[in-house]
Amino acid sequence: MPASHVAPRSRSGVLRTKPVDAILAESGGGEGEGGLRRSMGLLELTFFSVGATLGTGIFVILAEAVPKAGPAVVISFVLAAVTALFSALSYAELAGTIPVSGSSYSYAYATLGEGIAWVCGWCLLLEYGVSISAVAVGWGQYVNELLDSAFGVSLPDVISQPPGDGGTFNVPAVVVVLLAVVLLVRGVSESAVANTIMVFIKLITLVFFCAIAFTAFKHGNLTPFAPLGAAGISAGASQVFFSYIGFDAASTAGEEAKNPRRDLPLAILISLGIVTIVYVAVALAALGAMPWDQFKGSEATLAQIVTDVTGGSWASTILSAGAIISIASVVLTVLYGQTRILFAMARDGLIPPIFAKVNSRTQSPVANTLITGAWVALLAALVPLGRLTEATSIGTLFAFTLVNIGVIVLRRTRPDLPRGFTSPFFPITPLLGVGFCIYLMARLSGTTWQVFLVWMAAGVAIYFLYGYRHSRWRAEAGAEADR
Repeated sequence: MPASHVAPRSRSGVLRTKPVDAILAESGGGEGEGGLRRSMGLLELTFFSVGATLGTGIFVILAEAVPKAGPAVVISFVLAAVTALFSALSYAELAGTIPVSGSSYSYAYATLGEGIAWVCGWCLLLEYGVSISAVAVGWGQYVNELLDSAFGVSLPDVISQPPGDGGTFNVPAVVVVLLAVVLLVRGVSESAVANTIMVFIKLITLVFFCAIAFTAFKHGNLTPFAPLGAAGISAGASQVFFSYIGFDAASTAGEEAKNPRRDLPLAILISLGIVTIVYVAVALAALGAMPWDQFKGSEATLAQIVTDVTGGSWASTILSAGAIISIASVVLTVLYGQTRILFAMARDGLIPPIFAKVNSRTQSPVANTLITGAWVALLAALVPLGRLTEATSIGTLFAFTLVNIGVIVLRRTRPDLPRGFTSPFFPITPLLGVGFCIYLMARLSGTTWQVFLVWMAAGVAIYFLYGYRHSRWRAEAGAEADR
């Protein structure tokens, strides 16, 4: 084994890092063929991130954030975007340096050590797995809105709401997850094509909403602009940060990108720019068309607004149909990202090997997709939307914090590595990324923190019971040291 592949002797146990050279070698060198098929160009990668990001945050979460910030929720979206931008710059640098499937899990393994990487991967189960469930719950709301506007009927709460929200089992949420599973099992090329089509429909749908809502724009609806003050803007930013989760989805496709060092950083940054512009435009149009104190309690707010503006159900029917397709693309792309992170963790031996098994025909991790899809569907069926979104945000912010730290560490330890992108104004930007993430985490509720700490404790226990004992890199590095 080359010297560059030997773990640093100054670190041992849970802090043992895995050299970038070893990570790239396992994935096919970051440029060649690994276990997965390289079939995605810049457009597909960008639309994967847009598809994973642009959806529930604007179609559903807007109704939860406006009561916290008032019309100043527009500023909340910008604040959340700035927070995401600093982390996006760090993601772009690491994605162009370590273009593999594991995203921030792999980055943490290379910079902060195995134990921290496991914690990061465990947080990503919140960012990806739980957010898929939250998105699926929101999808069900628009299915009901479409049925009501088009046919005058709706699904009963018992089969369209989770326990705690008046229902027993959320069937629509399960259906959209299973549809995504079927598509992903067929292969990544087919999934990328389907997602690209859905993203175009999503953008057209939101332009359609803005065109209608701006015809009813009233400046008076924006005054007072910040009725709940700076605290309300911050609380709103913590809430809508959920809307930016997914811009890093392209980084999970490192082993399926045709030109990863160039395209991954571009896809991450372009997608963040697209969704920020769309969010601000839609939020401004919505607030101008409807007083902010009327937003609370409606999870299909945009459909309600176009119905009120047009005085008929036709616009709501079009918007709801577009939202159903749009939100489905989020489920598809985020579920894809979750399976690729689990693939990387299983390849390292930290979770059971079945998650790393690649189907020889489709060159995709089929068993991984089926297991993950079943878990996500069950979660979506049984857990209310509000609890899912806050849990997702705290897990994401923690993972982003580790990515920003990882950029600083890798610049110090491996300045020689080829980088497809370098974060500007280093180390100011990653330090600001850490600061903003910690600030938004501090704004989340005490209950969310309690759930997060319990989740982390469970993750640490699982790591020592299974991951630590089955780690491939620890075993290989230990065997090399004994020679």
